[in-house]
Amino acid sequence: MKYTFGPVPSRRLGMSLGVDIIPFKFCSFDCIYCQLGVTTDKSIERKSYVPAEEVLSELKDVVSEDAERIDFITFSGSGEPTLNSDIGKMVNSIKVFTDIPVAVLTNGSLLYREDVRNDLINADLIVPSLDAISQDTLEKVNRSHPELDINEITQGLRDFTGFYKGRIWLEIMLVNGVNDDFRELENVAMMIKDLNLEKIHLNTVVRPPAEESAMAIDKQKMQEIAAIFDDRAEIIVDFDKVIAQKANADEIESMISSMLKRRPCTIDDISSSLGIHKNEAIKHVNHLSAKSKIRNVRHQDKWYYEVC
Repeated sequence: MKYTFGPVPSRRLGMSLGVDIIPFKFCSFDCIYCQLGVTTDKSIERKSYVPAEEVLSELKDVVSEDAERIDFITFSGSGEPTLNSDIGKMVNSIKVFTDIPVAVLTNGSLLYREDVRNDLINADLIVPSLDAISQDTLEKVNRSHPELDINEITQGLRDFTGFYKGRIWLEIMLVNGVNDDFRELENVAMMIKDLNLEKIHLNTVVRPPAEESAMAIDKQKMQEIAAIFDDRAEIIVDFDKVIAQKANADEIESMISSMLKRRPCTIDDISSSLGIHKNEAIKHVNHLSAKSKIRNVRHQDKWYYEVC
């Protein structure tokens, strides 16, 4: 599968079939907490990054074989999905061949654009992010494209919530010492108080982030932050599972290191051998590379990873 992955279990979405319509790490943000690593192509240009008909053809095949196991078809993956100018066409086409609800996970940075809002109108669920309410914090936590302005972003969210008739779950990703100031979060709570949001999801850093300095907030402070918001807010991170997830990540990276000791491998080799999605494999090799445990080398027009 080139454009789809899963279905994978999601705490929020049940069994989610991912749809990836953006090249790896093309995004309008370069979030310090991103589990996929540093953004390589920071952009706000909308265009057809992948062939829409190929995406839809693959989706039809997967859905025809596995529809009973899929709770949501979810646009997410390697970058910001609303950068793809064909996302509206794809959402509408999905509605023709299946009743499975469609979700879009977005950083919300382009909702100020009317064309983006129109493209999302027929999706069943939108999960936008809002990690800041000041330009300074936006640039610290999301490292936004230089043409993006926090006032445009927040106004875009206001406009979209007044325009869209489906379900909206707002996510706020909190990083210790970066965007967890109570006064600023009170301003966020005030801004979203009257917006048409079904849920407000409060999250913190669990998986290995793009920057090692991006640290999780502890359970007690998360509960104090939740008290700032109204009863739509809930803490998403399961603190009881954080240690287990870290252990699981360590196990995967240990298996990757062991594999590379035997022979150099491509990302596709690692992905297929371990039975994990390509994006998950990239995240782990980036983490190992940052610790100088492995390196990549080019051979006959292919990139391989090997131990240092």
